[in-house]
Amino acid sequence: MLRLHDIYRLDINAELVVLSACETGLGELKKGEGIISLARGFSYAGAHAVITSLWSVSDQANVNLMKRFYENLKTGKPKDEALRLAKLSFLRDDESAFHAPFYWASTIAIGDMKPLKSGNDIIWG
Repeated sequence: MLRLHDIYRLDINAELVVLSACETGLGELKKGEGIISLARGFSYAGAHAVITSLWSVSDQANVNLMKRFYENLKTGKPKDEALRLAKLSFLRDDESAFHAPFYWASTIAIGDMKPLKSGNDIIWG
């Protein structure tokens, strides 16, 4: 299991880390420090940008949103724009049962929003 203190010790030179599991952007509020979360750990370890979630959502809704996000990244869109367009596409095309903000609004982008240098190097697993 990877723990937050382990992440702080990593040396990551990644343009983007995507933490699409539930509540990866949540953490403990420390006075003078802010929120200590997995997302912050990856930022501290050297990730230029982090995509994270603020609450638990449907697995199917999250998969549908992330597929669209990665497709947008591959076209050279900036990270925040890729996420915004993925959310709009999700609302336009997905089942109406998933249209409530609960299903798509928990995913946020933090950090450097420039496009990826090489969209062909996206690894999704």
